Parts: sequence; structure tokens; C-alpha cells
Amino acid sequence: MNKRQLFDQVSDIEKQIGQVYEQLGDLKGKLSDLLEENHRLSMENLHLRKRLDVLDSEQDSTSEGTELKDMPSEGYDNLARLYEEGFHICNLEFGSPRRNEDCMFCLDFLSKTK
Repeated sequence: MNKRQLFDQVSDIEKQIGQVYEQLGDLKGKLSDLLEENHRLSMENLHLRKRLDVLDSEQDSTSEGTELKDMPSEGYDNLARLYEEGFHICNLEFGSPRRNEDCMFCLDFLSKTK
């Protein structure tokens, strides 16, 4: 192997290492985004579970003969606002963007909670 071939081979390896390094950086960025989203969703889940516990305890404390208010609750208003802002509120795609189209599951959910 002559000196030129050896130099070319080292240059090729250097290019490959650069590409691998670039791919590694991209993967690191994607992993960071996924970890942040996972943390955000975990926190949201925790808050929703606490809220559900509060609602369950409130419902248990009401007598069976009395009915809850017929007026929409604050939760309903928040879900309706989220839907109007362009996010899914159905259990299938909760929190994901709607892409400027109506979702029959979200609309069905909103009509049931009125």
C-alpha cells in the first residue's frame, strides 16, 4: 500500500467518523426531546390523577339523591378551550394537534359532557 492510498483511507475513515458523530448528535437531540416530553406527560398524568382523586372524593361525599350541577364545569370549559385551540381532547389522541380538522371523537366527548 503506497502513501497516497493510506492517506485516502485515513481521510475516508475521518469522513465516516464525522458522519457517525453527526448522527450521534441528532440522536442525542431526539432523545433529549423524548425525555422532556416524557417528563411533561408524567407530570400532567400526576396532576390529572390528583384531580381525579379529588373529583372522586367529592362525588363520594355527595348523597345519591342529589344530582351534580347541570352547568358546565371548569374542566369542561378547559377542554372546550383546548379543542378550540386546535388540540385533541378525546382519549385516542389527547393533547396532539388536530391539523385544522374536526375530530368526531372529540366532538362526541364534548356533546356528552354538556
